[in-house]
Amino acid sequence: MKRAILVTFLLVCVGEMAFAGGISAGPSFLKTGIIDNSGISLMDVLLARINESPIRLVATLIFCCAILHTFIVLKFQKWAEAIQAREKSSIGQEPSHGGTSIRAAILHLLSEVEVVFCLWAVPLLIVMGIMFGHGSVCSYLDGISYLEPTFVVVIMTIASSYPIIYFTEKGLSTFAKMGGASPAAWWFSILTLGPLLGSVITEPAAMTISAMLLAKQFYELSPSRKLCYATIGLLFVNVSVGGALTHFAAPPILMIAIKWNWTTPFIFTQLGWHVLIAIITSNLLYYFIFKSEFKALHEKKKSTHAHLTGFPKHNAVPFPIIMIHIGFLVWSVLNLHNLPLLVGGFLFFIGFTQITKQYQHTLSLRPAMMVGFFLAGLVTHGGLQQWWLEPVLNRLSENILFLGATLLTSFNDNAAITYLASLVPDFAHNINLQVAVVEGAIAGGGLTVIANAPNPAGQSILSKYFGGGLSPIYLFLGALLPTIVISSLLRLL
Repeated sequence: MKRAILVTFLLVCVGEMAFAGGISAGPSFLKTGIIDNSGISLMDVLLARINESPIRLVATLIFCCAILHTFIVLKFQKWAEAIQAREKSSIGQEPSHGGTSIRAAILHLLSEVEVVFCLWAVPLLIVMGIMFGHGSVCSYLDGISYLEPTFVVVIMTIASSYPIIYFTEKGLSTFAKMGGASPAAWWFSILTLGPLLGSVITEPAAMTISAMLLAKQFYELSPSRKLCYATIGLLFVNVSVGGALTHFAAPPILMIAIKWNWTTPFIFTQLGWHVLIAIITSNLLYYFIFKSEFKALHEKKKSTHAHLTGFPKHNAVPFPIIMIHIGFLVWSVLNLHNLPLLVGGFLFFIGFTQITKQYQHTLSLRPAMMVGFFLAGLVTHGGLQQWWLEPVLNRLSENILFLGATLLTSFNDNAAITYLASLVPDFAHNINLQVAVVEGAIAGGGLTVIANAPNPAGQSILSKYFGGGLSPIYLFLGALLPTIVISSLLRLL
């Protein structure tokens, strides 16, 4: 199975290498002759663009279906479980071969949120092929960069390796010990310092490390459902804003940094110090809200002497091996835009883990592959949403633009929002509009699973602690308070 996954990944990479020679001009239906300006109403612009190329409306309707699908994945899971239960009761036991019916298998597939956007990409590409032919479909796909999904697969896998987790856990334990190494102390340390790693080793790596440590040090104690959702909502928001200390690590900032000449000092001045205050404030608010439950978890941990089983026990990892793993992380970040070097370094990493097995846990590619699959589908759909996003963003004032970007981020990857904003001519020389759209994009990055590229990684790691799967509604509610906090600080200070 592992070999099959690895081969699949390599085939995807080889295919991407074939496309990496440059971005093609794209098929004709992506080009627009309708100029958006203040003399034309938004509705007129949108209708004109639909008349010019009806595939735009079709693509957006399919994209909306995919978004709606993400909100009902739990229904598909319950239907699949119900079918399996009926099958089991009808024969009195599980099938000897351990399989399920085709109906149950299909429903299980539909309940995997990571595959939703790629599933809906199938009808999109079929319709596109019927309307414009196979050549236009290939031309469209050739013009899409799948570097970010590939990078996320690589960085997630490396960041989840035992030496990296061991090193990070040792570092965070220093801060947790200041609070008696209680569940609350670990919780606060991970949710404060973990997301800030996103400004150095990228947000996907920070999400992976933070989620795995939360699983081990917090979720294994079985907190209440409310605290579970509050924690994952806080994690998503903190990671979304935690990469806003530098210009090279957070996808929504990386997309515009070069074009708008944003540097790390500028970003820290405009966003960074607000982010630090917001993360600490949000964490303190949730700590005081759930203070009594944290105390109960601490007593539970002491009375049961529960052994946290998030990872198998290992001997201490030698410092040189830790540094080599950190080197692989740094290599991957530095070569984000060079696919051959990125993949080549990843293959060397896999080889290195094989010769240092005694200091590794089992390397699982499935979570990273599923997240990469999710992002690939999202990117495929996102390339056809510019026709309506651009004129909408173009008509918003500064504060409304902030709110609009926050809302749109909930239904689109926040990097897509900032990228499309960089295409709007009015943004090129207006620093206030630039800052507003980026603030909105990072502030809304925790409200849904699809709002920020690293969120599916956190969901993949922590979903087993949410009986029946992660609810989009409860996730939204869990992330709402920290979203309000960061939004207020970004706009008012």
